[in-house]
Amino acid sequence: MAETRVYFVIDARSFYASVEAADRGLDPSGVDLVVADASRTEKTICLAVSPSLKAKGVKNRCRLFDVPKDPNIVIAKPRMKRYIEIAAGIYGIYLKYISKDDIHVYSIDESILDVTTYLKLYNIRAKDFALKLMDEIKQTYGIPTTAGIGTNMYLAKVASGLMAKHDPQGVGWLNEEKFLKVCSNHRPITDFWMTSVGTATRLAKLGIYDMEGIRKADENVLYKEFGINAELLIDHAYGREPTRMIDIKLYKSQSRGVTTNQILPCAYSFSDAKVILKEMIESACLDLARKGYVSSRLGVAISYDGHYGRQRKPDVHYYVDISGKGNLANLFMPIALEQYEKRTDRKLGIKAIAVGFSDVREEAAESFSLFDDTDEITKQKNLRDSLLLIEEKFGKNAVLKGVDFTKNATRRERNMMIGGHMGGDE
Repeated sequence: MAETRVYFVIDARSFYASVEAADRGLDPSGVDLVVADASRTEKTICLAVSPSLKAKGVKNRCRLFDVPKDPNIVIAKPRMKRYIEIAAGIYGIYLKYISKDDIHVYSIDESILDVTTYLKLYNIRAKDFALKLMDEIKQTYGIPTTAGIGTNMYLAKVASGLMAKHDPQGVGWLNEEKFLKVCSNHRPITDFWMTSVGTATRLAKLGIYDMEGIRKADENVLYKEFGINAELLIDHAYGREPTRMIDIKLYKSQSRGVTTNQILPCAYSFSDAKVILKEMIESACLDLARKGYVSSRLGVAISYDGHYGRQRKPDVHYYVDISGKGNLANLFMPIALEQYEKRTDRKLGIKAIAVGFSDVREEAAESFSLFDDTDEITKQKNLRDSLLLIEEKFGKNAVLKGVDFTKNATRRERNMMIGGHMGGDE
């Protein structure tokens, strides 16, 4: 008989907001605080909202103008370096008790732990072990956490999301039997891990709104609608999850896409947005080269002000294809800007731009056509390699172009960001 495994999903509550509160000597659970860059416009997104503000109706990921105009509400500027530092410290606490082979960092504020062997090693109950880890995190960093305990990773994640936050000690527990009893009729179905809004919409068309509905449905109908993904839906409806920690550790992603996007601080004119597009293509090409990749296709997406956020598809979307494979900006830039000139409405303000490479291969696959100027390519590659060496030693802002100092350029600021947000002062 297979050994019953035990997993924890430990989640730092409102992580960014909790770090800011703890660093200020405030109670993360009781203070009214949002993490947002108030130096931008009021349309800027709040990265985190404290639990007490959520209880008052302020939604997570809201805009700054949605936050009540109350002088007692703390508005903290994002500090990504600090958040990464605290997250690394929390990971260090796990490592005191658990091997890295049994830890999967799911996100900056959440980790999955396979504690099966450690319960026997430390002769401790699962809930007591979870509380021990949670207490050490609180004592060391002042960060409150919740823990979901499950006999598989899916159940631990569901216990964390649906049950732990309602428990006085912040701990929820599920096995398959308990899942069937307490979670079958829970709605909305999107509260369950890996059930997206798109999946919920397609299920609703079949008259299915909860896990019990999936279990009662004709499996042939589910497979017709979802293909092989129906298997995952059916497994999860029964609380089953075959993936184990070792499967995660052995998995290697086949994706090599290189993408970047910007939500601009205000509506940019046609010409100002063109400057941003040029900066983004140059940065993306450098990133491609930095990773040792080449590509034959660059995608560009443009969203107009007032449209962004109200539709899933961008207003303008086109591809730039080159005959060979490379990573030099001057191979992609002329065609990208030509298409931008043709396709973009000059009368509308632009709010968001995204660029990304597909058909990404190892640099050994680099190739050029007979019509390419090989001398010029060699010259550009030498310049690029020199730039990468300078950046590696002195930082990304060590070499900039004149256009990067114009009023609406964003490269200098973005070069100081981590994950699209300011690193913050230490």
